[in-house]
Parts: sequence; structure tokens; C-alpha cells
Amino acid sequence: MEVVEKDSIEPTIQDSGEVIYELIRGSDREDEANHSLAFVELAEGESTEPHFHEESEETYYVLQGEGEVTVDGEVFRLARDQACLIQPGEVHEITGLDGGLKFLAVSVPAWTLDDSYTV
Repeated sequence: MEVVEKDSIEPTIQDSGEVIYELIRGSDREDEANHSLAFVELAEGESTEPHFHEESEETYYVLQGEGEVTVDGEVFRLARDQACLIQPGEVHEITGLDGGLKFLAVSVPAWTLDDSYTV
């Protein structure tokens, strides 16, 4: 078993402003986790790039704030304690609304850079 603290991880900051803390990375673990877990922050008005995954499905769970998730052109609003499932192949992006957004992203199988396609 391994315990990971968010504050001990160097975040990845995307050009869009998205701040990603990869808490559990499948390929980096000794026991090769079958999923990945990331803590993500988006400031108000910031969005991820529209993208899709061929292999991984993603679940977003909102910890704080509100956001809009666009999946294959359909817009959904997410708030604290709500979750959504994004299937492989679905083009999606998420935008932080009033006060920004903090959420967990779980990917199964574990997220890898070569399974992320920007559109």
C-alpha cells in the first residue's frame, strides 16, 4: 500500500490553466494500478481542451464549485457532490464556473498521454 499526499506532488499546469495533481498513476506504481486518480483545479472561466480517449473511461466527481461539462456537444452542469461518466470516444471538455472548480478524475484503465486526443 502507498499513501499519497496532494501537496507532495508537483502539479502539471496545462496551457489552458488546468492544474492537475496525478495522485495515482497506473504505470508509475510498483503494483501497476488498473486506474488513475487525479485532483484537478480549474479557475473560473478556464476550460480543458476538447478531447477524447480511445481506451479509458473517465468519471469526474466535483469536490468544490460548479462546472459545465460538454460531452459530444451536449452541455451538463455539475456541482459539489455530483459525478458524471464519460465513455471512451466521447469528445468532452469541462469549464470552471463561478469561483472555479475542484474535482477528482478517475480513469479506467489508467490514463496515459498517448490515449488523449485533442480535437
